[in-house]
Amino acid sequence: MFALALRSVRLRPGRLLATLLSAFLGAAVIMTFNSLHDTAGAPGVDHVSAETLTTAASVVGGYGTLLVFFAVASTLTVNVRQRADEIALLRHTGATPAQIKRMIVGESVIVALAGSVLAVGPAMLGGHALLDVFKDGGQVADGVDHVFGPIALMSGVAVTLLASAGAAFLAVRRATRAAAGMRQGRGRARKFAAWGALAVGAAGVLSTFAMKATDAALMAAPAYGAILLSVGFALLSPALLRALLGHAEPLLTALTGASGYLTVRNMRQRAEQLSGVLMPLILFTGMATATLCMQAAENDAIKSSGLAESVEDKNLETLNFVVVGIIVVFACVMLVNTLYAATSYRVREFGQQRLAGATPGQVLETVAVESLVLTVTGVFFGTVAGLAGIVPFTTVRTDSILPGQGLGIWLTVVALAATATFVTSLGTARRTLRVRAVDAVAIAA
Repeated sequence: MFALALRSVRLRPGRLLATLLSAFLGAAVIMTFNSLHDTAGAPGVDHVSAETLTTAASVVGGYGTLLVFFAVASTLTVNVRQRADEIALLRHTGATPAQIKRMIVGESVIVALAGSVLAVGPAMLGGHALLDVFKDGGQVADGVDHVFGPIALMSGVAVTLLASAGAAFLAVRRATRAAAGMRQGRGRARKFAAWGALAVGAAGVLSTFAMKATDAALMAAPAYGAILLSVGFALLSPALLRALLGHAEPLLTALTGASGYLTVRNMRQRAEQLSGVLMPLILFTGMATATLCMQAAENDAIKSSGLAESVEDKNLETLNFVVVGIIVVFACVMLVNTLYAATSYRVREFGQQRLAGATPGQVLETVAVESLVLTVTGVFFGTVAGLAGIVPFTTVRTDSILPGQGLGIWLTVVALAATATFVTSLGTARRTLRVRAVDAVAIAA
C-alpha cells in the first residue's frame, strides 16, 4: 500500500497541493519560532536575550502547533471527502479498510515530509528576520547570531508528520465507514474535546478577575482562555452552523428568494464539510481580535500612567504583534486553501445545477449567499470568544469594558475575514463555471 501511495502522489499531485501547502506553511512556522530555542541555547548568549527568545519560542510555538493541526486536519478532511467514490470503488474491489487507511495515511506522510523539507530554507530566513525584529527593539543583544539547530528541525518535522498522519487516519476512518454503509458515530471524542476546551477557556477568562492590574501575567489567562473558546466553537462548528441556519432561513429566503431557500437546504446537508471553512474563520476572528484589543488596552494603560515602557512591556508588545501577524497570515492562507479545495471540487454539482436550468449568475449567487452565512457564523462565534477574553482583561487593567480602538480593530479583522472568504469562493466558482456543464458532469463522473 505504501508503493500505491507513492504512485498516487506522483500521478495526481494537484489533488494533494492544498495539503502540501498546509504542511509547508505549518512546518515553516514551527521551525521559525523553535529556531529561537536553538539560538537561546547557543554559547555566549546573555541571560536577558536568552529569556526573551525562549519566551517567544515557547508561546508562539504553542500557537503554531495548534494552528498546524487545524490547518492540516481541515485540508485533509476536505481531500478525503472528495475521494468518497474512489474509496467506495476500492472497497468494492476487495480492499480492506485497513489497506485504504495505510494508503491514504501513507500519502499524507509523504506529502507532509515533502512540505517539511521545503520549509527548511524559508524557516531559516524567517528565523533570521524574526531575530532582527527583537534586535531592533533592543530586546536581544546585537551580538547574538541566529542558530538553526536540531530543536527547530525535529520539532517542525515531528509536529507536521504527526498532525498529517493523525488527521488523515481520522478522516479516512469516517470515509471508509461511510463507503461500507456503516452508521456514522456521534463524534463523542470531538464533542468531549470541544466542551472541554470551552470549560477550560471559560475558567481561564474568569480567573482574570482574581488577578491584580499590575500582575505581569495578567494578559496570559484571558488570551489563552479566548484561544481555547475559539477552539471549542471551531470543533462545534457543524452544530452551530445548523442552529444558525434554522434561525436565519426565513430572513435568507425573504431576501434572496429561491436561491436562499436552496442554499439553506444545501448547507444543512454539507454542514460537516463546511466546518473545515468555519474552523479557520472562528480561530482567526477570535484570536486576532482578542490579542490586538488586549494589547491596545495595555498600551492605553501604560500611556495613562505616564510611565515609559519597560523592556518587559516591549517584549510583550512585540510578541503579541508577531503572534497576530502569524495568525493573520496562516489563518488566511488556511481559509483560502480550504475554500479553494472545497469549491473547486463542486464542479459536478455546479454542472448539474446548470443542466437543470440554473444560469451561471444564479450559481454564483448561491455561492455568495453561502459565503455570507459562513462569514457571519465564523465572525459571530469568533467575536464571542474574543470578547470573552477582552472584557475581563480591560475591566481589571483599565476599569473600562472595551479599549478605545476596539471597534476599529474588530472591523479590520472582519473585513479581512470577509474579503478572504468572498474573493476565494466566488473566484474559484467563477473559474469552475468556465467548464461547459456537460463536460463538468462527465469529467466529475
